[in-house]
Amino acid sequence: MRFLKTAFASGVLLAAALTGAQALEGNWLRGDGNARVRIAPCGDKVCATNLWIGDTSSGEEVGDRLVMTLTREGQGKFEGTAFDVKRGRNYNIIITTSGDRLSTRGCILGRLLCREVTWTAAR
Repeated sequence: MRFLKTAFASGVLLAAALTGAQALEGNWLRGDGNARVRIAPCGDKVCATNLWIGDTSSGEEVGDRLVMTLTREGQGKFEGTAFDVKRGRNYNIIITTSGDRLSTRGCILGRLLCREVTWTAAR
């Protein structure tokens, strides 16, 4: 019985997380015009996968992926961690959404070094 309660609670939390993440789902264009990504559920997490990269000189490639574990922190705000599969790096991440706009703030070293990127929904 305890197992069923735990499994049910986990399922409810997963459903809530994925429902909240629906605000993030879709294709997004990076503000500098150099990337298009697809954000979608991947298992019990959320993945951002590069669909197109304009300038690949910084090492970004089509297919690169961030695997995110996110918690909804309020209307249009998500916080959690992101794992860069290609580089093997973990980041703290904050994502905010407003209409067809999205902002990501990724940080390392205990949030001492951060980078914010803006995105627009791709139509």
